[in-house]
Amino acid sequence: MTEPRTFVLVHGAWHGGWCWRPVAERLRGHGHIVYTPTLTGVGERSHLLRPDIDLELQITDVVNVMKWEDLTDVVLVGHSYGGFVISGVAEQMEESISSIVYLDAFLPEDGEALADNWLPERARQLAEDADAGIPVPPVPVAYYHVNERDQAWVDSKCTPHPPKCFLQRIKLSGARDRIPKKTYVYADAWPSHFTPFYEKARRDPSWRTATVPCGHEVMIDMPDRTAEILEEVA
Repeated sequence: MTEPRTFVLVHGAWHGGWCWRPVAERLRGHGHIVYTPTLTGVGERSHLLRPDIDLELQITDVVNVMKWEDLTDVVLVGHSYGGFVISGVAEQMEESISSIVYLDAFLPEDGEALADNWLPERARQLAEDADAGIPVPPVPVAYYHVNERDQAWVDSKCTPHPPKCFLQRIKLSGARDRIPKKTYVYADAWPSHFTPFYEKARRDPSWRTATVPCGHEVMIDMPDRTAEILEEVA
C-alpha cells in the first residue's frame, strides 16, 4: 500500500475517459483519488463535437477539472495525443503538479503541432477538413497492436476527433521541464513512432524512463503494470 495520491489521467485522440477504467479501478483499489476527464467532442462528450474545438479548448477541459476540484500535488498522466494536452496543462497548473507522466505519448516542443510529428503528409488535408468541419475518423486499433481480446471493444468506443486539435501549435515556456518528477513510459512491442520521444527523455538525466512489452494502448493491454508504474513515479 502506497501513500494515497491524486491522479489525473488524460486520454489520447479518439478515446475518452473510458479507456482508463482498468487502471483507475486498480489505483482506486489502493486508496488513490483518480480523475479521468473526457475531452470535449469525443467519448461520452461526442455529442458536443463541432468544428471550432481545438487543442487549447481540450487543454482547458483538464485545467478546469483541476481548478474546480481544488487539486494539488497531482500526478498528471497523458497517453498519446494526451502528451500535447498535459504539456499545455502544465503551463497553467505547474504549481499543482508534482509528477508528470507521458505514457507512450507525444512530447512536444514550443510551436509544434501534432501534424508536424505524426501526419506531415496529411497536414494539408487536415487543414482542408478543418475548414470544412470534417472530423478525423479513428484509426482501427489493430494498427496500434491492441490485444485481440479487446480490439472490438476499443474500436466500438472510439469516436471522430476534431481536426483543429492536430493542427493548432502549442505554446510552451518550459513549465513541463520544471515539474519535479518527469517520466516517459515507452511501449516497445509495436512499430512505434514514439521512439524519438522516448530516446530524448532517456538521454536527459532529469527524466525517468520505463518500457513496457505491449502495443500502444498500454493502459488497456497492461493495466496492472501501468498502475504499478504510476504509483512508483507518483
